[in-house]
Amino acid sequence: MTFQNTLECAKELDASDPLSKYREEFHYPQVNGKDVIYFTGNSLGLQPKRTQKFVDDVMKDWRELAVEGHFYAEKPWWDYHERLAEGLGKVVGAHPQEISVMNTLTVNLHLLMVSFYSPTEKRFKILCEEKAFPSDQYMLQSQTRFHGLKAEDTIVEVKKRPGEHHWRTEDFIQKIKEIGDELALVLIGGVNYYNGQVLDMKAITEAGKSVGAFVGWDLAHAVGNVELKLHDWNADFAAWCSYKYMNSGPGNASGIFVHERYLDKKDIPRFEGWWGTKKETRFLMQPEFDPIETADAWQLSNPPILSLAPYLASLELFDEVGMDALIAKQKKLTAFLEFVLHEVDKEVDSTFEIITPKERGCQLSVFLHGEGRPLFDYLMKEGVIVDWREPNVIRLAPAPFYCSFADMYNFGQVLKTGILSKSG
Repeated sequence: MTFQNTLECAKELDASDPLSKYREEFHYPQVNGKDVIYFTGNSLGLQPKRTQKFVDDVMKDWRELAVEGHFYAEKPWWDYHERLAEGLGKVVGAHPQEISVMNTLTVNLHLLMVSFYSPTEKRFKILCEEKAFPSDQYMLQSQTRFHGLKAEDTIVEVKKRPGEHHWRTEDFIQKIKEIGDELALVLIGGVNYYNGQVLDMKAITEAGKSVGAFVGWDLAHAVGNVELKLHDWNADFAAWCSYKYMNSGPGNASGIFVHERYLDKKDIPRFEGWWGTKKETRFLMQPEFDPIETADAWQLSNPPILSLAPYLASLELFDEVGMDALIAKQKKLTAFLEFVLHEVDKEVDSTFEIITPKERGCQLSVFLHGEGRPLFDYLMKEGVIVDWREPNVIRLAPAPFYCSFADMYNFGQVLKTGILSKSG
């Protein structure tokens, strides 16, 4: 249908949305006695209502079984993490054996770099994007120092072209070819946290592999948001957090992908712990590490069950709906939000500049020219939860599980009122 900036149009879109019922699966904060309009699923997803039962089940087993819960709980703790592998494999495009869940995102990236960054005198350079997420920058800088290298000689950043707000795939490929056999590792955020751009992960992975480099991806803003085919793209490794689009709770456990060609290898560089040993021999307490044949070989310690319970609850929702349906709604919902922004722009003196390219997930990053922090404060006071980035960018992420088309329209009206009330 043709979009119109009316509540009637928004309601029609919601009525025809096959996923609209899933709004009822989530808890919403309230402001002024009403559910908020929530645009920050790219930072922390809302809590699924079914999460409480998953956590309560673990608490009940702990209360009633204590240590025996490891083997006799309804979902025994000793293999609890394995229940996430199949669902996550569907989300990231991987085989279940290529998936594990452990630690948190930057910890996992550091651990994976132990396996996939072994610089030599000739091949030592790391390629990343300009102004990567700060944690990634710190990680790469500290890894170079650990190896006795200087960051300025080792880390190569691919920059945006002057006057542009997004990267071009050909610039990544050209830089990879330019570095050639000096390139040891490509490690990039698959979806940029600031502008919301989805990079061409397939093409960049192919380019990196063509010169003999390892290729890994930080998928914090990609998992549960965009289509991923990590196995088919031939990526070496990837890691992601679970608390953004995956709705698993603040600071929760990270997932990793390791391509199957590296599994069941005893000679791969790796920091090791007892939970990475084969299940059949784990409790024999043998002196030599015997890696399990899956990505679980990268696990160090037994997994945090109270953290994994909310993750499993959310994955149940993803399994019910499927990524294809989520992406279909995401595209339509984000397109409607973009339309609403352009319509509001016509009615106010300010100028909105969407810096997110068409290669995107469900995030739009918007320059609010002529506006400042007071507009953000106004939106928050009115129950529109957005993210502010200096100097005057708001990030809007209408997650398809719990955002509606009516939310997009109502946001536009609040935004317009906020701007006009200032000028009036």
